[in-house]
Amino acid sequence: MSRALQWVAVLVLLVSVSACSTSAPRDINNICAIFREKDDWYDAAADSRDEWGSAIPVMMAIIYQESRFQDDAQPPRKKIFGVIPGFRPSSAYGYSQAKTETWDDYKRDGGGFGADRDDFSDAIDFVGWYNQKSLQRNGISLTNTYALYLAYHEGHGGYRRGTYLKKQWLMNVARKVDAKANSYQAQLLGCQEELNSGGLFGWF
Repeated sequence: MSRALQWVAVLVLLVSVSACSTSAPRDINNICAIFREKDDWYDAAADSRDEWGSAIPVMMAIIYQESRFQDDAQPPRKKIFGVIPGFRPSSAYGYSQAKTETWDDYKRDGGGFGADRDDFSDAIDFVGWYNQKSLQRNGISLTNTYALYLAYHEGHGGYRRGTYLKKQWLMNVARKVDAKANSYQAQLLGCQEELNSGGLFGWF
């Protein structure tokens, strides 16, 4: 193959890979704008709410914190000698930043074997499922966004052991997630009727 044809093949591959990626919403701080731009996301969020009982603003606030709605988000690689890219610190991936082992648990327990971490409908269903597990295993109310996020980050066992108590930065982040959920809730009340024109009313 000539060098010119090789470059064409590389360009075609790059374009195809780029086309497979879903761009994040333009205004990630406004839940109404998110759902208007991504017109199938609200139905996915409502389905997760109905299945697992977790409020839409809570689930969306967790995804905001974890990935800023980037479908292929991953933890940054650690640098070797401060320069050479090394391994990533965990297997977290996708909208929900679910680790491979936890995602496999979700697929076995509630999501089906075809679920993908870079698919929004699967990712928000995972968050709803995980919050329901936090209720079952640690008795965390589904309206307690602060505690739900701590359990989401530390794992159910870590939350039970109180590992977050030695992480002031994490507790600060959890407060931000709670504030984001409250902001999303207030915004959603203003567009809920519009979004629910073909579905159920209410954000609980």
